[in-house]
Amino acid sequence: MDSNVSVKRDEAGPKVDLPAISYDEMLTPQGEVRPHYEALQARLSTLSPDELAERQKTQERFFLLQGITFTVYGAESSTERIIPTDILPRIIPGSEWATIEKGLTQRLQALNMFLADIYSEQQIMMDGVVPRELVLQAPSYRREMQNLYVPHKAYANVCGSDLIRQENGEFAVLEDNLRVPSGVSYMLANREASKRVFPGTFRGAGVRSIDRYPDLLLATLKSMASDWRPDPQVVVLTPGVYNSAYYEHAYLARLMGAPLVEGRDLVVHDNMVYMRTTTGLRRIDVIYRRVDDDFIDPLTFRRDSSLGAAGLFNAYRAGNVVICNAPGTGVADDKAVYAYVPEIIRYYLGEDAVLPNIETYLCREPSQLSHVLANLDKLVVKAVGASGGYGMLVGPHSTRAQQDEFAQALKADPANYIAQPTIQLSTAPCLVDHAVEPRHVDLRPFILSGEKIVVTPGALTRVALRKGSLVVNSSQGGGSKDTWVLSESKGERQ
Repeated sequence: MDSNVSVKRDEAGPKVDLPAISYDEMLTPQGEVRPHYEALQARLSTLSPDELAERQKTQERFFLLQGITFTVYGAESSTERIIPTDILPRIIPGSEWATIEKGLTQRLQALNMFLADIYSEQQIMMDGVVPRELVLQAPSYRREMQNLYVPHKAYANVCGSDLIRQENGEFAVLEDNLRVPSGVSYMLANREASKRVFPGTFRGAGVRSIDRYPDLLLATLKSMASDWRPDPQVVVLTPGVYNSAYYEHAYLARLMGAPLVEGRDLVVHDNMVYMRTTTGLRRIDVIYRRVDDDFIDPLTFRRDSSLGAAGLFNAYRAGNVVICNAPGTGVADDKAVYAYVPEIIRYYLGEDAVLPNIETYLCREPSQLSHVLANLDKLVVKAVGASGGYGMLVGPHSTRAQQDEFAQALKADPANYIAQPTIQLSTAPCLVDHAVEPRHVDLRPFILSGEKIVVTPGALTRVALRKGSLVVNSSQGGGSKDTWVLSESKGERQ
């Protein structure tokens, strides 16, 4: 490949016995550049390693000036950091995105129907499709939501499902995030930076725009109250400046033109929710909450919470305010419920899942637990209620001591864990130490659900920046990059 900057395959790193070979997003098995990456490769061939490094520094300065940060809990040094970013975009052809869009729309439609069912008639449990105890004993199941009206039956108004590309090149869903999914601000910020780093290549590639996301988000939120208020007042509820995703809360509030509030800014009177302002109280109709269920209302949930507002859930129950995403939505992204999503789709829609699941072992089942315990060195084990890469064992990259520790945890509380085969995430080119090298990536598209379901034509690509690592979470040493979804007329040649 004639270029100043070459793309080389990853040959170093720990040797582990993994069940699959990574799919390379840019190169074919024969080492040829895939058609949708040809324009980017042509541009890279004109740049020296030093020029690329300078562009990387420019992007990092942009993030620094924008205050784009995240928090790593438990870090020995300062927990506030700039999100690690890579300047080389991940590129997805339009035909592949059409499948992703269809699959995610189908999935969220079914999950919303599932939530509406389990909080009302519970027919799916009576029919034995999903075990009753799996739902009712889930930590995120909220009995307080039973028989409450949710506009459009849209419980999950913002969803961020994590996709991976399998060895055969097909996408599959690794997990769903329906509670308070984060990362969309990094998707938007990466796009702004990408336009600066490769302006000509971006303009010529036919990349679909994601600029309308804030407007679509606001329209989705307003649609949740549009049947009883002509111009609903939307606010973004944040836990405050010490939350790991506070930057995102403030960023989205600013782009939507919606007030950013904390629990102390709210007051509930006669089951109406008001926001304190310098000119007096202003009624609130829709709350886009970035606060976990437990902390929404100390009168209903955790009594020691100071993050929400007393009486907020009663106002919600009375139908005078809408909380997005609805409390109790997390039961549908429980990692044990995940195993049943293909059956959930068939039950409600009469269709096979467009996007498949990853094979999942439920440790609550004795036979599956025995298999997991016997293969801890080969499997990925996850706590059903954990997120952010915490509470997880990556078997091939773990020590014997870590495996023994997880074995004890599994035996003590098997229902709290699931296991999956170690999936070799696909790799995409990244700039590492002045060289372009492959690193493992996943994909988090964002889906909006209100009066209708909309899939944003872009995504957050998360990157495992450490060589050989499969953990892409920023809290665990991962980073992100821009995702270019091409129009259907671009990059389709095989």
